[in-house]
Amino acid sequence: MTLRPRGGAPALEAELYDGSDVIDLVWLGRRKIAGIEPGRTVKAEGLVSMQDGRKVMFNPRYELRPGS
Repeated sequence: MTLRPRGGAPALEAELYDGSDVIDLVWLGRRKIAGIEPGRTVKAEGLVSMQDGRKVMFNPRYELRPGS
């Protein structure tokens, strides 16, 4: 997982890689979420859509997993 700032309204954006594909996770209205940090293993659930040719999930439900 990598984090990057998102322009405009406050949002936390993370790029999640599962070993085969990448998806952007975006939490609107958040700048930080405890436990969400680069390299952390996360299980995410939600509706996947496409934005600018990339898979994205807005405000996903998530579960922090033990580190790798």
